[in-house]
Amino acid sequence: MSTHLYQLSTKLLGDTIGRMNDNLTSIVLAASAITLALGYVSKVMLKQSSAEKHLKYPPYIPSYIPFLGHAIAFGKSPIEFLENAYEKYGPVFSFTMVGKTFTYLLGSEAASLMFNSKNEDLNAEDVYSRLTTPVFGKGVAYDVPNPIFLEQKKMLKSGLNIAQLKEHVKIIEAETIDYFKRWGDCGERNLFEALSELIILTASSCLHGKEIRSLLNERVAQLYADLDGGFTHMAWLLPGWLPLPSFRKRDRAHREIKNIFTKVIQKRRSSGEPVDDFLQTLIDATYKDGRPLDDNEIAGMLIGLLLAGQHTSSTTSAWMGFFLAKDKALQDRCYAEQKAACGEHLPPLDFDQLKDLNLLERCLKETLRLRPPIMTMMRMARSPQAAAGYTIPVGHQVCVSPTVNHRLRDTWVKRMEFSPERYISDNVAAGEKFAYVPFGAGRHRCIGENFAYVQIKTIWSTLLRMYEFDLVDGYFPTINYTTMIHTPHKPIIRYRRRKP
Repeated sequence: MSTHLYQLSTKLLGDTIGRMNDNLTSIVLAASAITLALGYVSKVMLKQSSAEKHLKYPPYIPSYIPFLGHAIAFGKSPIEFLENAYEKYGPVFSFTMVGKTFTYLLGSEAASLMFNSKNEDLNAEDVYSRLTTPVFGKGVAYDVPNPIFLEQKKMLKSGLNIAQLKEHVKIIEAETIDYFKRWGDCGERNLFEALSELIILTASSCLHGKEIRSLLNERVAQLYADLDGGFTHMAWLLPGWLPLPSFRKRDRAHREIKNIFTKVIQKRRSSGEPVDDFLQTLIDATYKDGRPLDDNEIAGMLIGLLLAGQHTSSTTSAWMGFFLAKDKALQDRCYAEQKAACGEHLPPLDFDQLKDLNLLERCLKETLRLRPPIMTMMRMARSPQAAAGYTIPVGHQVCVSPTVNHRLRDTWVKRMEFSPERYISDNVAAGEKFAYVPFGAGRHRCIGENFAYVQIKTIWSTLLRMYEFDLVDGYFPTINYTTMIHTPHKPIIRYRRRKP
């Protein structure tokens, strides 16, 4: 009953405020109305009806701040907040932020609920659609029913096959060498900024095709940046119709990029000359009922494919660079591995050699353990869910934190140390199935995992051949918690050309 009341109140407020003029007074009044109404409704939701009192709900972390709840404490240091809650309340607990109730599942056993769940029970669209639809566009990803989205994911996955990945190694290596020519022989640079740009270029070359890659100039790069600006806490928490500058930039960028992609798609269709690349895979793809993808769907999937992976790969690549710069001996071992696996004169990389770079892969895995790019995976409970002896009510946002799971005291030995050697054994984290989930798990595993490994390993194989890296005055970046993807703060690295 309380869930229905919440949904009805939210819809009524949204419909009413959406008809207001976009002046400052209206916006302030709208925000006040939402705050007061949702504060009241969230309070109602926490009261158990007489019929529900026999159920055992997760421990609730109280807050004396109406509506906001624990938003300030969580936003300031989310990992510390969750770890403290785990120590005090156990693997399952609930709390309120911005009028929403969140239930976290920490530890392998509790997390299994999310990774084994069906979408009709723990729903992804209810959580992510307001964030992704303005960026990717309508008709794709979380804007369509889950069975359609699963078909779209299969189409995307079919374009990430081994044959394509083998070709991607050569493309990524060439893009990396060309990009870092501008760095010269030595200096200090923003590593995260550089790798963010490079990830866009390499992903576009591999996944979009030559036509779209050739269009990437400073103007298009700015459009990508504006579109990428749609992945913010504000976009997730606030109504999409608010006339915020970042929302307007996002929407304008989406229209322009979609227009660019549509023209390329139409030109490819009219040429009648199929090309063996990812774009052609989507043009040739059909749904189970035989319907082909239309231009709008292909454009949206191309945008989603690029931006969904850009955050994770650029962030992980940057963190990996700082871990290698911090441990010079480990960095030297990774360089020596290049010569052992590829040959003393370091010929161009190929896919089979990349697979033999075991130490580099272990460094990547350990980077993903200590700095997983996505701190929280979320679903909306559409039906009551059982976890660790508790019943999670309908309407709760159910969450798993890879960051916390990857460093729990009762799961990991030397949990805060960067130790690639822990992956020599297959018994990582005492064999607990959901203790290590940087790319999700089970039916919710990321389809881009293999491409991400190839992309990051190729980039760092190339960079280690070109440069030696050091921390600047011993500074290892702190974590920037203000962004949805936890990026390195002040990511300046020192480099010098490696001597032959």
